[in-house]
Amino acid sequence: MKFNDYKYERPNLDEIKKEIEEQLNLISTDQDLQTEIQAVHKVFAINDKLNTMGTLVSIRNSVDTTDEFYEKEQEFFDENTPHLRQYEHQFNEKILASKNRKELEKEFGELIFLRGELAQKTFKPEIIPEMQKENKLTTEYGKLIASAKIEFQGGTYNLSQMTPFIQDKDRETRHQAQLAVSKFFADNESQFDRIYDDMVKVRHEMAEKLGYENFIQLGYDRFGRTDYTAEDVKNYRDQIYSDIVPLVTELTERKAKRLNIENPKSYDLALSFLSGNPTPKGNREWQVSIAKNMYDEMSPETSEFFNFMLDRELLDLDSKSGKQGGGYCTYIPEYRSPFIFANFNGTSHDVDVLTHEAGHAFQVYQSRDQIPEYRWPTMEAAEIHSMSMEFLAWPWIDQFFKEDTKKYKFNHLAGAVSFLPYGVLVDEFQHHIYEKPELSPDERKALWRKLEKKYMPFKDYGDDAFMEKGTFWFRQGHIFHAPFYYIDYTLAQICAFQYWIKHQENREEALKSYLNLCRLGGSKSFLGLVEVAKLKNPFIKGTVKEIVKPIRAYLDSVDDTKL
Repeated sequence: MKFNDYKYERPNLDEIKKEIEEQLNLISTDQDLQTEIQAVHKVFAINDKLNTMGTLVSIRNSVDTTDEFYEKEQEFFDENTPHLRQYEHQFNEKILASKNRKELEKEFGELIFLRGELAQKTFKPEIIPEMQKENKLTTEYGKLIASAKIEFQGGTYNLSQMTPFIQDKDRETRHQAQLAVSKFFADNESQFDRIYDDMVKVRHEMAEKLGYENFIQLGYDRFGRTDYTAEDVKNYRDQIYSDIVPLVTELTERKAKRLNIENPKSYDLALSFLSGNPTPKGNREWQVSIAKNMYDEMSPETSEFFNFMLDRELLDLDSKSGKQGGGYCTYIPEYRSPFIFANFNGTSHDVDVLTHEAGHAFQVYQSRDQIPEYRWPTMEAAEIHSMSMEFLAWPWIDQFFKEDTKKYKFNHLAGAVSFLPYGVLVDEFQHHIYEKPELSPDERKALWRKLEKKYMPFKDYGDDAFMEKGTFWFRQGHIFHAPFYYIDYTLAQICAFQYWIKHQENREEALKSYLNLCRLGGSKSFLGLVEVAKLKNPFIKGTVKEIVKPIRAYLDSVDDTKL
């Protein structure tokens, strides 16, 4: 069956509520263990049915934000999903209080109970109006970003389609492209300010209603972070500041020399080589055929997975008008299908996003027999699979890039390292924002620019006054729709670098370890998975310094002036 034939029908919420209530009544009563186990599995099945419909709506709405039917259905889910959270709350309450809890832990693993305890803290029926408002604001932000129609050099482009101009070899083209993109954000500044201001306030209100001091710990608890704290994250950010920022500053100086530019501006940062950035040597269809060949050769497991995706048309990769920006991978439970969404634009990012999202999709494909709670790990662990897959693709990367292969590898590794300071900047910004929810929009922008100067001291916006006042974060969707998520990319990157190192040493062993990690899904916590995979813990002081050594050695071994 092809994705387009996956059937959507609006769920009958009254029926679903009745079904869930029937099963919940069989848990934490005088029922025997087997009855409780069966009831838990039935609750999982009901949730899978509901999530299948919600995911189909979300995908079809993001593929075409102008489709009125799916826009209405998205509104239905935005409005009603918060009401269903109370059943999740009751489910956790029941299994946590069950007299059979010890036996249930043996059956379902301990982690679901630890996460259940956290989830209990993050919801009360009283916060449903705030959750509905948060959902609506998130949808509004997505639509505002998707509405971009940027007039440039005789054409009209969305934000994804502007990327090739921002990486153009001609400096003035890059300069004008940045100003054109900035103009879209400047024209909509008051809307971005209002949406974010409302988001911060509504999240703070939720936190207070739930008994938290502010949204920070609530944000951590919503992501099910069971084994590290905001303090651990601060120590980790300090490692990035001391061990990575100097290297990235050096890499930026090397780039300026390569580009023959004395005072590089922000619009120079997206171009890496005077000869042009590496680009895949064919269109979307061609790239997918190369990816098929790669996954066929990589392992029997990756071959089975990628052919499943192709046969069922579970990839939507073309950038088109009305399509939401960005890329993601999701999972449609009743069809046991991952789905990959991207916006190809002819840059090397096409290959990055394809391998990255394929890493997520491969992981969930491998762990789809886990209980629903364990199909995906928590966010920071989930990103290990995606970022590591980008590196596991290296032996085949020449098929995508041909004469640009050396260029791509240098750029990919340098880019991954260069991302880390930006990633922790996004995180530190959010900690300050939610510590002081009363900050005005102008104070937030000033704070962003101050942190940008700390973590990215080389970023000079030149004559782009709008960006200079601290508005770059408007385009970072995670800040709006997934607060405190972004640090996960950086933690995972530190783990993925370790797979890059393992892969250089022994390709077979690295792949075996990776496959094992994928199969575990989310049955262990982030640090539990790190331990099983024998990776170094990013929170321990000295980890970043140690991991960066072989990366620096590789980058130093390349004469990038010849690329």
